[in-house]
Amino acid sequence: MQTLAEKQMKYDRARDLLINIIAVLTIIPLAPLINRYLPPLMLGSWNADLTVSILLAALITRALAWIFKPLIIPGFLVLCTILLINEFNDGYSFGNVVKDYKSVVLNNWKHRDIKERELFIRPGLFESSMEQLSRELKSKVNHKDPVLRNFAVLHSLDYFDEYHNKYGQTVRWLSLFKYINNRFKYVPDAQRDEYFASPDETIMNGLGGDCDDHTILMVSALKSIGARTRMIITDGHVYPELYCGNKQEFDKMQQAILFLFANEVSEGLHFRESQGEYWINLDYTAKHPGGPYLNDIAYAVIDL
Repeated sequence: MQTLAEKQMKYDRARDLLINIIAVLTIIPLAPLINRYLPPLMLGSWNADLTVSILLAALITRALAWIFKPLIIPGFLVLCTILLINEFNDGYSFGNVVKDYKSVVLNNWKHRDIKERELFIRPGLFESSMEQLSRELKSKVNHKDPVLRNFAVLHSLDYFDEYHNKYGQTVRWLSLFKYINNRFKYVPDAQRDEYFASPDETIMNGLGGDCDDHTILMVSALKSIGARTRMIITDGHVYPELYCGNKQEFDKMQQAILFLFANEVSEGLHFRESQGEYWINLDYTAKHPGGPYLNDIAYAVIDL
């Protein structure tokens, strides 16, 4: 039979093994959480801040396991509970943990030779950051939402109704643009946390938000009353564009804008043309449709 001392030794070994396993598991969600508060640390082309975060998380959990062994297990449960609760609000959650690890993989592996990368990461396993951003922005566009649709119809009638016989449906789009841009107020997202508001959220918030919130609202609202729109991603910025049609249709749109926004237009309209199709800028920084671009270099075009 085992002596009391032998039983105690087995119990201690099992407890220490469990504590070590819990400590390792704690590092996994704790490291990206710490990483959010570290400045970018670059070693050549290698993004080292997550590596430093993992080391810090390991030191913290090791210190707790050494000094306060009984606190490791409840501490791990508390951390998991917080992450689980945050799945249902805007806090840091398990989804953010996965997203942060994916971002590190993308940032650190994109500089390696493609053939070398394919040995370790199956092609298509991770989408690029630009593809992910485009997908997330597009997923928020909802021109069939009843709140959005009613908002768009109501405010498409606020301005220029007396010119409907002259310019047709164009005046509805220009009226809606004017209403949104005259009232939109810039409100930034939290640092290191990007939030894309749906159109009805921005409406209920009193037309407050950042550039992506404005863009999602603008393209959704215009699309709900028959316009063709798209989103443009540039350096640190997103903005909407309105389709004008071919050269003849663009000339009519230009005539309407120059007439209806005569007090705001101080120079020609800013637009893009490709294969005979014309698009004009509808950024929140523009005082009129076709206002100056903040940055006319397009990194990605999101067609709707």
